[in-house]
Amino acid sequence: MAKRVQSFACQNCGAVYARWQGRCDACGSWSTVAEEAAVAPLPGGISAARGKKGRIFELEGLVGEAPEAPRVPSGIEELDRVTGGGFVPGSVILLGGDPGIGKSTLLMQASAALALMGERVVYISGEEATGQVRLRADRLGLAKAPVELAAETNVEDIIATLSKGPAPSLVIIDSIQTMWSEGVESAPGTVTQVRGSAQALIRYAKTSGASVILVGHVTKDGQIAGPRVVEHMVDAVASFEGDGAHHFRILRAAKNRFGPTDEIGVFEMTGLGLKQVPNPSALFLEGRDTTSAGTAVFAGMEGTRPMLLEFQALVAPSSLGTPRRAVVGWDPSRLSMVIAVLEAHGGLKLGQHDVYLNVAGGLKVNEPAADLAAAAALVSSFSGQALPADRVFMGEIGLTGALRPIGQIAARLKESAKLGFASAVIPRAGLEAVGKTSLDTHAMGDVADLVAAILSGARRVKQA
Repeated sequence: MAKRVQSFACQNCGAVYARWQGRCDACGSWSTVAEEAAVAPLPGGISAARGKKGRIFELEGLVGEAPEAPRVPSGIEELDRVTGGGFVPGSVILLGGDPGIGKSTLLMQASAALALMGERVVYISGEEATGQVRLRADRLGLAKAPVELAAETNVEDIIATLSKGPAPSLVIIDSIQTMWSEGVESAPGTVTQVRGSAQALIRYAKTSGASVILVGHVTKDGQIAGPRVVEHMVDAVASFEGDGAHHFRILRAAKNRFGPTDEIGVFEMTGLGLKQVPNPSALFLEGRDTTSAGTAVFAGMEGTRPMLLEFQALVAPSSLGTPRRAVVGWDPSRLSMVIAVLEAHGGLKLGQHDVYLNVAGGLKVNEPAADLAAAAALVSSFSGQALPADRVFMGEIGLTGALRPIGQIAARLKESAKLGFASAVIPRAGLEAVGKTSLDTHAMGDVADLVAAILSGARRVKQA
């Protein structure tokens, strides 16, 4: 008989320890290490426990047919964009997001759209009663959709119910942290229960062909709570992002075995639920001030989608011994690097100035191609010279001050021209990849060229 031992696991990241400690060494969280029951392995491993040898299976070569995975469109184009064209039968998606961001609203709309197309959809709620889910559906105008609903947390009961009758096309589990399995001796919500419940639901999805969406809670820093191993077990990981002060929401794919990663879908939160935004660039640039200094438009890429965003900068003399550096929507270390390059190679003296940088609209930008737009906004605010309203900026800045080439520059320019922009500032090193474009391109070699161009415009204004 297996000997039962005790182990201690972090409820935030899943790290296992032999004894209790106040702080998790893996993720740095305090008071998250809890005691959980574990079973010690038998001598000889799994084969000895079964009392027989392993099964011999056939090996195959790399050459062979690999048909494209069939998909079931959800009826929501922005959701299908993120998933790669629809739900793949037998796939499991882990969806995370802050409380109240709209995860349940999005899934309810997707469930209703799929059910109205004749597919069987099952919505399992572990956090709300069926009456609460019905109220949400009624508020969204989806009460007549033939979605099968239940409030249950026992994984074995859920799988037994789903196995009765034809396999559903989509199963939504809201949320995985509330599920528990009788085969796991641990409290619901613990690392062991989350891992065991997820494994049972994934096994059901692979054997039945049903697509399963697992809703996951997030930690304070935006990471999906629970063991990181769950993210490796599922086929796709998506996060639903947004700022409470803004009306739009971003669905971002961080992992997808059946489609591109870093793809995003844009939604607008309205009184009747989430509304798709087919042209997010126009949304993010709506109402921008084209006459003030310190603003620059960045032509970026989010997955395969070009997107235009406004960078806002404010450079003001500081009365503090240590000037402030504040940034929203961009990497703070990236801002520090751009400021250092502007001082070393651009001739700007920003050491005694407070610097504030903001990406308008609340979207978080991660790609290095935004360096040039951020630098242009900083120089514009420092000099007081407004940049041309019909100009976009794109390019990566190196520590030597040189502008490095970026990818997909033709798609960025095409999107800029479609929204009415007339000129673009790009790195000289990537000029050969531009191709045919209607925009007037200004190729620059380093940040000194950018600073000189903006300051020369400021001098012309003062002389006039």
